[in-house]
Amino acid sequence: MTITVKVGEAKTHLSNLLAKVEAGEEVIISRGNEPIAKLSRIPKINDLGALIEEVRAARSRAKPVTAEEVLAWKHDSHRY
Repeated sequence: MTITVKVGEAKTHLSNLLAKVEAGEEVIISRGNEPIAKLSRIPKINDLGALIEEVRAARSRAKPVTAEEVLAWKHDSHRY
């Protein structure tokens, strides 16, 4: 998920925005309606904890999957 904030808001809430970036979100900072910067997480090599947090963040943004969808995917995989 991407969040867009204006410069003043970014200055006021920087710690909160950095926590969101650590959780896997991107933050766009704009001056007026013009985007000027992007905050994104720097991946850590061989950091299992960071990987787990990224997966959790991605799962929290994903839409729920029904049992019927899972069965349909399973059925489709057996056709090939």
